[in-house]
Amino acid sequence: MSRIYDPDNAGKQRARLSKEVVLALQELMRQSSPDDISRDLAAFVSIALFQIYQTVEQSVVAWEKRGYWLKADRFRLDWEWSTLLGEKMRVAILNDDWPTVASTAVQIGQRLMKVKIPEHHRLGKPWVGAWKQLAKM
Repeated sequence: MSRIYDPDNAGKQRARLSKEVVLALQELMRQSSPDDISRDLAAFVSIALFQIYQTVEQSVVAWEKRGYWLKADRFRLDWEWSTLLGEKMRVAILNDDWPTVASTAVQIGQRLMKVKIPEHHRLGKPWVGAWKQLAKM
């Protein structure tokens, strides 16, 4: 039997989500005042950061099966910021604390500074409806 290949593995999901977060942060910084679009953007960033950390856990499980515990722990520590800042953003959005949303967005942007988005990307607007999804959580 041959191996089953997953073309949408955890690393690719993490890269796509990182690009989508950077795109949402760019749009969020263009907003002049908080409105429904701003809420969607900030909520999407929060949700995507939690999803990024879930992909980290998927990668780590595979390494731990092979006995690479040190590598797995380092990788978790490298990406731990995603769940911490995601939670900080979620709390700030739900409390309508826009200064904290702005400062958290800057921190996230600094972490994802190396992520480049092509000028003609196919990412679309993944943040549409994210506020409703976050409110249900």
